Amino acid sequence: MLTLLAKFLRALNSETGAWALAFAFVLGMIMGLTPLWRVHNLLILLIALLFRVNLTGFILSFLLFSGFAYLLDPLFHQFGFAILSAESWQPVWQSMYDSAFWRALQFHHTITIGSIVISLAFAPVLAGVSFWIISQYRRRIQRWFNQLRIVQALKANRFWAIYSNLRG
Repeated sequence: MLTLLAKFLRALNSETGAWALAFAFVLGMIMGLTPLWRVHNLLILLIALLFRVNLTGFILSFLLFSGFAYLLDPLFHQFGFAILSAESWQPVWQSMYDSAFWRALQFHHTITIGSIVISLAFAPVLAGVSFWIISQYRRRIQRWFNQLRIVQALKANRFWAIYSNLRG
């Protein structure tokens, strides 16, 4: 866990673009909020690996939002049930369920469709907020943070040694 945090701090303090880190957080959020063993999560993982997003940010975001997903499952179920039971969409859902491809994607499950729609709706918000936080951290907080006595004390322990070894 210390190694993961050290890698995350390294990414925050590196020259990695703020949008690249924000994109990693968004992909991790989508994968964390939706049920894990679904085909769309393989696609998200493939996107994360192909576009070479920061895997540490992706993993931390995935772990954080996976914890929130358990708390939000009743909301996802209610939202998914409302989507799947909408009268005007019944022909669409029926034709999708009749197709083996769409049935394999499991969009007919209330939690799956509810969590996908909510996470995709929240993705632009998280991208903007993450970009702003990373930018503000790099502009204002990073220098002040390094001058704190607690940070200087941490630099003397094992965590800082791991972090320094990762920096090269």
